Amino acid sequence: MNAITTPRTARSVCPHDCPSTCALDVELIDERTIGRVRGAKDDPYTAGVICEKVARYAERIHHPNRLTHPLRRVGKKGSGEFQQISWDEAMDEIVARWLEIERTDGPEAIWPYFYAGTMGHVQRDGIERLRHARGYSRQYDTICTGTAWPGFIAGTGVLAGPNPESMADSDCVVIWGTNAVATQVNVMTHAIRARKERGAKIVAIDIYRNGTMEQADMALVLRPGTDGALAVAVMHILLRDGLADRAYMASYTDFSTEFEAHLSTRTPEWAAAITGLAVTEIEAFARLVGTTPKTYFRLGYGFTRQRNGSTSMHAALSVAAMTGSWQHHGGGAFHSNSGSWKLDKSMITGADMGPGGRELDMSEIGKVLTGDSTALKGGGPVKALFIQNTNPVNVSPEQGLTRAGFARDDLFTVVHEQFMTDTAKLADIVLPATMFLEHNDYYRRGGHTRLLYGPKLVDAPGECRSNFEVVNELLRRLGSDHASMHLTDRQMVAETFRRSGFGELDEIEKLGFIDGAWPDEKARFADGFAWPDKRYRFEPDWDAVARLKGYTWVCDPSEMPRFADHWDVTERIDAETPFRLATSPSRSFLNSTFAETAGSQKRQPEPTVFVHPDDAAELGIANGVPVTLGNRRGEVALKAVFFAGMQRGVLIAEGIHPNSAHRNGQGINTLIGSDPVRPFGGAAFHDTSVWVRKD
Repeated sequence: MNAITTPRTARSVCPHDCPSTCALDVELIDERTIGRVRGAKDDPYTAGVICEKVARYAERIHHPNRLTHPLRRVGKKGSGEFQQISWDEAMDEIVARWLEIERTDGPEAIWPYFYAGTMGHVQRDGIERLRHARGYSRQYDTICTGTAWPGFIAGTGVLAGPNPESMADSDCVVIWGTNAVATQVNVMTHAIRARKERGAKIVAIDIYRNGTMEQADMALVLRPGTDGALAVAVMHILLRDGLADRAYMASYTDFSTEFEAHLSTRTPEWAAAITGLAVTEIEAFARLVGTTPKTYFRLGYGFTRQRNGSTSMHAALSVAAMTGSWQHHGGGAFHSNSGSWKLDKSMITGADMGPGGRELDMSEIGKVLTGDSTALKGGGPVKALFIQNTNPVNVSPEQGLTRAGFARDDLFTVVHEQFMTDTAKLADIVLPATMFLEHNDYYRRGGHTRLLYGPKLVDAPGECRSNFEVVNELLRRLGSDHASMHLTDRQMVAETFRRSGFGELDEIEKLGFIDGAWPDEKARFADGFAWPDKRYRFEPDWDAVARLKGYTWVCDPSEMPRFADHWDVTERIDAETPFRLATSPSRSFLNSTFAETAGSQKRQPEPTVFVHPDDAAELGIANGVPVTLGNRRGEVALKAVFFAGMQRGVLIAEGIHPNSAHRNGQGINTLIGSDPVRPFGGAAFHDTSVWVRKD
C-alpha cells in the first residue's frame, strides 16, 4: 500500500439520517485511513459546522469492532456465536434458502427490510430491485415520516418551503419540535446569524428544556402531544387582537366563517389547561409572531411522534398561513424539501422489473413476524428477512414482539451491516458492509436545497461490500437480469443524474452538488399553494393527501378533525401508568448509530431517564439511583436523573442505547406501541404512558 506523502482533503457528504446532509471536508491519510472530518466552509448551509458525532468519524470507520468478513451463526439465535465463511458460501446459502422459500411459501414470504442507515439513494434504494424482480413483499415506509409529512402536505399540497438559509434573514425564528442543537446543528447556525445580524428573536417550543431552548429568547415547555392546542389558541388570539392577515387569507387560503367560529372556542385559557403553559406565555408568543411579519417557522419531527402528530403538524403550520408570514423573504414555514426534487430513480429501484408483492408496514415488524393476520395483510407468514443497514431489534416499536419474531427458528435472517448490532446478533448470516467513504453515491437534502455527490475516497477493510454490490450479486445468483445489474455504483449515479435532467456526473463532480432550490417566491407560494385551487387549507382534505402520496388509511376518514385543531387521541395516562414518556434524540447518538464509538460512550455511558424532582420525591426516588419503567408492553431498567426543565408527569429518555446496556437487557423501545398512528400509519415514539419505580 502506498502512503499519501502529504495528507489531502477531499469533499464528501454525511450519509446519516439527518435533514442537514452536511457537506464534509475529509482528511485522507492514506488509501485506507482518514483523519479529521470538518464541515465544508464553502457550503452555504453547512457553513463549516457539523455535529460532534461526525467530526469524530475516524472513531467509527476505523473501529476495531467493525464487521469485515461474512459470518454464519453456529450457536442458538441471539447467542452471538458465529463462524467466518467466504462470500461464496454466504451467497450460496442465502440463494438456496430463498429459492426454497419462494417454491414452498411463495415470494411474499421474503421481506427485504431497510431504512435510512444510509441516505444515499444508490446504496439505500437499490434493495427495491429484489422486490420488483422476485415479487418479494414491499415495505410501507412509516417509521419516521408517516405522521409528519401528511400534516404538512395537508396544508400546502406539497412537501417544500422557503430555503432554510433564509432563516438568517428573519426577524423571528420559531424552532418547533426539534432539538436542533442535538439533531440539526445547522438550523442553529442560521437562526443565530439572524439574531446577531438582525436582532431576531429565537423561540423554541418543546417538551423539555433542552440545548436548543437554552439558546432561545422565548422557551415554551409544554406537555407532550399538546402542540395543536397551542397552535389553535395562537390563531384564536391573532383573530381576537386583529393580528391575523385577513387580506392574505382571503387571497391565499380557504379561511371561512366556520373556521373562525371553531377557533372562537380555542381560547388561551382552554389551551393553558391542556398544554400546561401559562396564559401569559401563550399570549406573548401569539403577539410576537403576530407583530413580526418575517417569522420563519422551522417545524421538526419531535412533536409529530405522537398519535395526533399529523394534525399537530397541520395546526402549527397553519399559524404561518394566518399571519401571512409566507409573503416575506425570511418568513413562512418549513419542514422538509423532500417533495421539491423531481428525481428519476427508476433504474436504481428497478421499477420496470415487476410490481412486487404485498406491502407490509415497517413499523409493525414485530406484529408481522409474530403472525398478526392484519399486519400480514391476510397473507402467509414471513419466512425470510434481508435487513440492510437498520437495526429493528433495537429501534422498532414494541420491541418485545420484534425480538420474539426474530427468535423464531423457522425465520431465516440475513443482515448486511457495519457492526454486530442487536439485530445482527439474531441473524443466521451476517454480511460486512461498507461505510459512506468506501463507495460512491449521491445524497439529497430534505432539510435544504442541494443534492450532493459523495465519491469513494478510501478502500474498505477486510471483505466489506457495498449494498449495491450485494444486491446485484444476489439478483444474478437468483437468475434475474436487468440493466441496473451491469452498472457500477458510480455509473448508477451518472445514469440517475442523466435521467433526471441534471447533466453529466463528470461535470457535476467538479462542483460537488446540484442546487435544486426553488426561486424564493415559488418557495414561499407567492403564486399560490400546490392544491388545485392554489389555496392553503385550514380545512384539510386528508383523502386528497392520501391520493397524492399513495398513503394507506388506517382509520375511518370521518374520525379526523374537520379543521386545524388539537386532537385528543394520545395514549391515556391513568392510575396504573401515570407518567408520559418520550424517547427523545440524544446529542451523542443518531438512533442506534454511534452507540459503539468511544466519544459517544464517554458522553452518555449508560441509559438514563429524566425525572422531575417533585415526582421523584413523591415516589421516594433519589437522584442517580436505578429505576424501572414499565407498561403492558414490558419493563426497561435505567438510571434516574433529576431534571426540573419539564412539566410534572413527564419522563424523558434520551437516545437509543443497545439493549444490552440496560440492566434487564430490554431496550427503551420495549415500551413503545406499534399500533398504526392515524391517519396513515407511523410510530408514536414520544407518546407512551408508563409507571416508574425505584429498584
